Amino acid sequence: MRGRPARRSVRLAGAAAAILMLSACAGGNFRPVSDSPVRIGKPYAVRGTTYVPAAAPAYDVVGYASWYGSESGNRTANGEKFRPGWVTAAHTTLPLPTYVEVTALDTGRRIVVRVNDRGPFAGGGRIIDLSRGAAEQLGMKAQGHAPVRVRRVEPSEKDRERLRKGKPAAALAPLSQRDLQNLRARLAAGGR
Repeated sequence: MRGRPARRSVRLAGAAAAILMLSACAGGNFRPVSDSPVRIGKPYAVRGTTYVPAAAPAYDVVGYASWYGSESGNRTANGEKFRPGWVTAAHTTLPLPTYVEVTALDTGRRIVVRVNDRGPFAGGGRIIDLSRGAAEQLGMKAQGHAPVRVRRVEPSEKDRERLRKGKPAAALAPLSQRDLQNLRARLAAGGR
């Protein structure tokens, strides 16, 4: 008689463990949206190209942005759930998470974006992949890709909190025509 309750509790414990393992596979095991720890990461290769993540506090590059949005529900490289309507982005080497100011070189419109994923890997001078929400806020969703400046920034805690909750950061004034001309010339000269 003593063996039956012991065997039953072992079976119940095994069933509970199986349920926990299956729930982890169901996609609900995402890392909470947080700014810590910041992860630089190890070098990695995609399609024959090696990327070396770095701290890059003075990152300021011109190139092209694209956007992505059909990956809803997938896990970002940061371990968070990808939410296409949030103002987030993917970058090949910046720490995760990082905040960047993205300026559309066509219009001068500027936004602050939270980088929580890796990419773009498509080439063609693309330096950042924006979420659908970020592309809409920047005004480039209809284009698919656009010339941009990406500059690492340290936004206020209030803006960080808004971005961590899926809301846009405070609006930024558009860049002046003179600054835009300088950035367009930089892009034409090779982007760095």
